[in-house]
Amino acid sequence: MKSTTALGASAPDSAAAGPVSRSSGSGPGFRRGPGAGSGRPSGRPSGRPSGRGIRRQLPLSPWLFAAPGLLIAGAFSLYPFLSTLVNSFTDRRALIPGRYVGLANFRELIHDEMFWIGLRNSTLYVVGVVPALVVLPLLLAMLVQRHIPGITFFRAAFYTPVVASIVVVGLIWVWMLDDRGLINSVLETVGIGGIGFLSDQWLLLFSAMGVTVWKGLGYYMIIYLAALANVPRELHEAAAVDGAGAVRRFVTVTVPAVRSTMVLVGALSSVAAFKVFSEVYLMAGPSGGPAGEDTTLVMLVQRVGTGLTGRVGYASALSVVVFCVTVALMLLVLRADRKEDA
Repeated sequence: MKSTTALGASAPDSAAAGPVSRSSGSGPGFRRGPGAGSGRPSGRPSGRPSGRGIRRQLPLSPWLFAAPGLLIAGAFSLYPFLSTLVNSFTDRRALIPGRYVGLANFRELIHDEMFWIGLRNSTLYVVGVVPALVVLPLLLAMLVQRHIPGITFFRAAFYTPVVASIVVVGLIWVWMLDDRGLINSVLETVGIGGIGFLSDQWLLLFSAMGVTVWKGLGYYMIIYLAALANVPRELHEAAAVDGAGAVRRFVTVTVPAVRSTMVLVGALSSVAAFKVFSEVYLMAGPSGGPAGEDTTLVMLVQRVGTGLTGRVGYASALSVVVFCVTVALMLLVLRADRKEDA
């Protein structure tokens, strides 16, 4: 009874004093402690979880989700790369564990004539293929971008070589370009002598470049189609109102709008061109064309490092050089893009 009377007596006083402020520390969800009267909450509402368990799980949860991908990448990418890097400093062979030889493999590269032939051919491949794969797919994407009857058929037709097997594509072009193939048969029929597409050193290399461009057009066309879809039509309409023709609109509107995509295509195609193997191997054969003059660096790696007597250490050194050159190509492309932005 005394406590009830005390509460009842204090009620008018609190009502006269006005509403109680939240900062007074007497509201719900607060408790008084040693620092009572400071106006700061000393606890949490009883109905809310503390969240400490969630915070403890957060640092580990992303790694659990990424673990499968990291394991696959480590098993099939990181470990082979590190193993190749280590083997490049040894004289390891296919069935013989090697010993450490330092930079002997890299010094041998400098005096290897086939290495310089492979480097020349791979560099020429980049010079011949990359400009075509940057410009031609863009023009092709602009053609198939228009909404006209039957355009879906042409899009599928241009993309068909991408999904076709490179072995099938290479054999088809070998049958067409052979000395007794379709093209030479047609040339002889019209009175023109046969052309040694697969027997001449330079014609064979340029024929392989043509196959690479033909097969890659559809892939990069899709990338450009995605970029062209984001170009506002108002820019083309404004340029047309100013009297700009099709060529001028292409140079002043389309190219600046897709320039970042062109840089991406240039980087991807340059790396793929420098690492070319299948096209040249199928058209030139394992020997690399006449006297091996069409051998590329990746073909040289395959020739040196395979077989029961393969020189794994020397092939690993070649692979390290290929890796360094491809990284340098990507950095050059990105640096050129940054200079244009500046």
